[in-house]
Order: sequence, then structure tokens, then C-alpha cells
Amino acid sequence: MQISVSLAKAHLTDLVRRAQSGDDIILTRRGEPAVRLVPIVTESVRAERRRVLELFRGCAKNAPVFDDVDAARSADCLYGDDGLPG
Repeated sequence: MQISVSLAKAHLTDLVRRAQSGDDIILTRRGEPAVRLVPIVTESVRAERRRVLELFRGCAKNAPVFDDVDAARSADCLYGDDGLPG
């Protein structure tokens, strides 16, 4: 999202919240990009992200490979015999 500096003044609190949640906020001057609002990521957040990524990588390494399953049947394991999510 791009917004002028003058307009951003009136919406700063909302813009900060959006940047913290991951939105790309760029402030412009005379229609040209000037600065980007980015969240500060602490070391504890980085460590938690690393831990979660390693957890998923471990799951992917141990996941079974189904070479005989085609795209039309790939989600069958998600549903029970009654057709409802299992």
C-alpha cells in the first residue's frame, strides 16, 4: 500500500498496526516512494520463526511419498467415508 506522508499523519496508528501485521506500507512524497514502514523483529521472534520452520522441515522429510496418487485423489485422506472432513 502506498500513501502520502501528509495523509499518513492522520492514519499513523492504523498504518503502524498494518505494518506490524505484515502489510507493505510505503509513504510517498510528491507521488514518489520515500520510506517504508517495517516492523521491528526481535531476536525472540526470529528464534521462534526458526523453530517453527525447522519443525515443518522435519515433517516434510518424514512425510510419505505417494507416487501412485494422482491430483484427483490427492485430498482423499482429508475426508472420511461420509464425505465430511476427517
